[in-house]
Amino acid sequence: MRITALGFTLAAILVATAAGADTLSVAEVGSFHVGGRPVSLSGLPTRDVVFTAGSAPIKVDPNGDFEVEQMYVQYVKLAKPKARYPLLLWHGGGLTGVTWETKPDGKPGWQLFFLRAGHDVYVSDAVERGRASWARYPEVFQGEPLFRTKKQAWEDFRIGAPGSYKLSATERTALPGQLFPVDAFDQFMKQGVPRWSTTDAQIQAAYHQLVQKVCPCVIVVHSQSGNFGFNAALTAPDKVKALIAIEPSGAPKPEVAAAGTLKGVPHLVVWGDFIAQSPVWTRFVPASKGYADALRAAGGTADWWDLPKMGVAGNTHMLMMDKNSDQIAGMIQKWMAEKGLMH
Repeated sequence: MRITALGFTLAAILVATAAGADTLSVAEVGSFHVGGRPVSLSGLPTRDVVFTAGSAPIKVDPNGDFEVEQMYVQYVKLAKPKARYPLLLWHGGGLTGVTWETKPDGKPGWQLFFLRAGHDVYVSDAVERGRASWARYPEVFQGEPLFRTKKQAWEDFRIGAPGSYKLSATERTALPGQLFPVDAFDQFMKQGVPRWSTTDAQIQAAYHQLVQKVCPCVIVVHSQSGNFGFNAALTAPDKVKALIAIEPSGAPKPEVAAAGTLKGVPHLVVWGDFIAQSPVWTRFVPASKGYADALRAAGGTADWWDLPKMGVAGNTHMLMMDKNSDQIAGMIQKWMAEKGLMH
């Protein structure tokens, strides 16, 4: 990849495609932290710590003032975007913005797909994930962090049926016809990060501040961030111009959607394959289904894509990483164009 600088901005990024070389004219690449709050801690014990082998111990005092509960956002702005609004990509639980970047098999992710389609793209790490950073627990974050096992991801993400995960990659049995690149599963699990089950309010608050900072916008959510996206639209329907929910794990109560405040915010909910075979997702789907039904009944737009019924089979929960992920991204791009979100 060759990057040419022009003044203090990036003028072009050359990226290879199967058809040749596409040139993206980029105006700015940058990042920022948003949200969070100051907190002061006191009464904690000090201790001596050796930070580097062979060095003298240093006394560490954990008491003092901190910034906590912020989120991290990276953005790429095009010189001449074709989309009317920037596209915000929000990740799921136990993951980070890497979800949208390079796929675990090394192929480009949706960040680059939608940049090529003409969108300014913002990829974030939510509170307590990735570059957003942790805070002390239990003093700031309540409880302890949770860690997803490889077995849990293999089964819950519908790559293999319950009981099909094995330590040895050659002994694992994937669902027939599933499209996740199983040879890259172990590489994918390197993306996993700890998460808390007690930080929803802090995460939501940071997302609200992000919307106020960079929107009007279109938001794409995945899994855990689905509920955060629905609430962001409810809180700022003037700023969220569309919401695209990829297999959301939760949603507000239907009566909230029935209030009619989201009539002008088109919604799209996308579901992959093997739902009926998953004890987890058969319990999760009804929340967003009820919400979408209520939104339509109130006069809003809530398109519901059951991909297998549309002739697109084999998708896992991580459908932005599946072998046909560009096909699905293209369908979403077409949907956005039909909703008037492109110039």
